[in-house]
Amino acid sequence: MKESKEKILFWNDDGEYGCFSNFAIYTIMYNEELWPSTEHAYQAAKFDEEKIIQEIFKAKTPLGAFNIGRDPKNILKKDWFETRIKVMEEIVREKIKQYPEIGKKLIETGDREIIEASPIDSFWGWGPDKKGENNMGKIWMKLREEIINKEIIL
Repeated sequence: MKESKEKILFWNDDGEYGCFSNFAIYTIMYNEELWPSTEHAYQAAKFDEEKIIQEIFKAKTPLGAFNIGRDPKNILKKDWFETRIKVMEEIVREKIKQYPEIGKKLIETGDREIIEASPIDSFWGWGPDKKGENNMGKIWMKLREEIINKEIIL
């Protein structure tokens, strides 16, 4: 395992670690549906209303799914803010199980900190001041440990 203090940065689907992004095009089976991307699955998970879920499912791009999911006229599940990290973790875990090459890429990061280098999102990424919560990076690091501990089999 690589030991380094160099951080692993990702944000969009570009670069060496672009596969960690929810905007990377990897179809994913989640809740018995084949979603066009993890972003589609995550955005749809926010809602109970079938019309919105189908609109997200049919979005041509992950950004399109993101925009529908962020539309303030759409009513979120009542417990969404309490469950969103758990849901994202489930979706990313499925991505790793369905694409072992992503799990292998994750293992190659060694013990380095993984950061979603979003210049705007301080919840999922490090945000504009680079002091954000980085919940997406934390999920990737947790799942890396699960692979190492053989809780996820590639």
